[in-house]
Amino acid sequence: MGDLVDMKQTYAVHRIDHGAEADTNRAHESTEALRASPLTKGTSAMRRIFAASLLTLMLSAPMVSIPGGDSAAQVSGSGLPLPRFVSLRAGEVNLRTGPGVQYPVDWVYRKSGLPLEVIAEYKAWRKVRDWQGSQGWVHQTMLSSKRSFIVTGISRDLRAKPSAKSALVAQVQSNVSGSLLACPSSNAFCKVEVSGFEGWMNRADFWGLLKGESFE
Repeated sequence: MGDLVDMKQTYAVHRIDHGAEADTNRAHESTEALRASPLTKGTSAMRRIFAASLLTLMLSAPMVSIPGGDSAAQVSGSGLPLPRFVSLRAGEVNLRTGPGVQYPVDWVYRKSGLPLEVIAEYKAWRKVRDWQGSQGWVHQTMLSSKRSFIVTGISRDLRAKPSAKSALVAQVQSNVSGSLLACPSSNAFCKVEVSGFEGWMNRADFWGLLKGESFE
């Protein structure tokens, strides 16, 4: 048994000063998205018109019931359910205030594999929420469908089998992230892998799973 206390595993994020208009990885947000943006070289009036149109489109999106998730969710233009969980594909990802490279960077995530919840879509951009409640827009090329999780609260137990009475494999510290391998519908535990340790963790001990969601 061992403690997973690797500070490199912890949540790494940097707040951006809007006035400085810093942007550390614009090149990674797809040249296609840059060319497609009507506001890259637009006027402030064009920006206001576009922002108003975007808000209207988002507010008028139809709502549908998503089994195993929230009672209602926006219809996804990509054909995928909303909300849904994804993970960061890159080790440095901008979280923007709007769906385009013309919008300011609010946060920069600095660790790949962190889980995010997709709550809305606009063209190639995804509005996401992290486990601390921060929301913003990320380009789809920066996201992966691979499932991951992050430990919440205090340190949590990693068990050899899906039972609270099973042998303890390791204790996983708060804010440590790992891969989510399986979540059977018949059990309160999910199979996970973190820093080379594989085992079972109670659903209530981490963030990265919709309420009632299961997969194998």
